[in-house]
Amino acid sequence: MVRAWIAVASAEHVRIGRSLGIMQVCHGKAAPLRRITPGDRVIYYAPTERMGDRQRLQAFTAHGTVRDGAPYQVAMAAGFMPWRRNVDWDPSREAPIRPLLERLAFTRRTRNWGSQFRFGLFAISLADADVIATAMGIAAPGEGDRTRVA
Repeated sequence: MVRAWIAVASAEHVRIGRSLGIMQVCHGKAAPLRRITPGDRVIYYAPTERMGDRQRLQAFTAHGTVRDGAPYQVAMAAGFMPWRRNVDWDPSREAPIRPLLERLAFTRRTRNWGSQFRFGLFAISLADADVIATAMGIAAPGEGDRTRVA
């Protein structure tokens, strides 16, 4: 069964992941990536443009489908070997979260809607994933070509 996930990273890090066709979460930890399976949908949420920024972005910045294969580890720098998964990223545009807060089950009527993003990766309903995909200019499954950007 296909599931949908929200992953959290700065927009700058998401752009790098998109260019490489990969995702990383929780500072490169393997355990969260093992919860995701091939065919699952992944949507990145960026609280900021760059890691450590104080200025908020608060937008969904990438949508894709996890490719076949297991998480794997890569050497990036001395002592830093993060885990990754391969993802087919859809062409999309950024979508601010604020206009969607009352339309998404995981944020609706929740005063502290941002607290769950601290986990770095969490599951959402496919209905919520469709709302976000539509806001990003991606046709929801069953609406034809998912690569459209309006």
